[in-house]
Amino acid sequence: SSHLGSSIHRLAQEKVVFFVRTPRGVGALGEMSPVPTVDMAHHHTHEHAATAVVAAAARHCYETSYLCVFEAVSPYMWSYMGIAFALGISVIGAAWGIFLTGSSIVGGGIKAPRISSKNLVSIIFCEAVAIYGVIMAIIMANKIEGSLIFEVTSKLEPWQAQTMVSGWCLFAVGLSVGFSNLFCGVCVGVSGSGCALADAQKPEMFVKMLIVEIFGSALGLFGVIVGIIQANGAAFPKH
Repeated sequence: SSHLGSSIHRLAQEKVVFFVRTPRGVGALGEMSPVPTVDMAHHHTHEHAATAVVAAAARHCYETSYLCVFEAVSPYMWSYMGIAFALGISVIGAAWGIFLTGSSIVGGGIKAPRISSKNLVSIIFCEAVAIYGVIMAIIMANKIEGSLIFEVTSKLEPWQAQTMVSGWCLFAVGLSVGFSNLFCGVCVGVSGSGCALADAQKPEMFVKMLIVEIFGSALGLFGVIVGIIQANGAAFPKH
């Protein structure tokens, strides 16, 4: 048995040629390579692992992580997107409120023309929502300080990290102010519409509904106050 085992081991380390008898004679069928040993298998495993690591390192960061996609966006792009959201969404809220209130004033003024003048205060409250957005857009735009060149390397410089944080900060300000003014405009518009219709039926309801509109208009002011505090954290370094 020991002799048989040594023969098998010897054959495993050498190339073995198989011969087959054919009608034309004896020909070689093929060769069998040496059987890989355990050490060779481990060696191939390490080679495959090293190749996989090198391939993963060669891939770009944005191909493996969505976080890298957001980090790859320029901080100045984030800043101007925040300004666009602060102004654009605020104007949408103001326009929505004016649409709701104005249609009710026009419809109710047909039967009660007296409501057309004093209910214009509801339109003013809705317009104030757009003014909030304009004010915040001006404040945010004055925060931005440009640089000659902005290239993010593997190791961030302090001014680059500060610029990226400031860009994300202004983007968050835009979302806070924009959505606050959006819902504020809808709130004032719906309450102003009800105020106009109630005033057409019972004039004494006007003052009571006006108080409701004032509290609804304060919602947008809350967003502006918080937005100003948030914007103080954005400091673009001069470089």
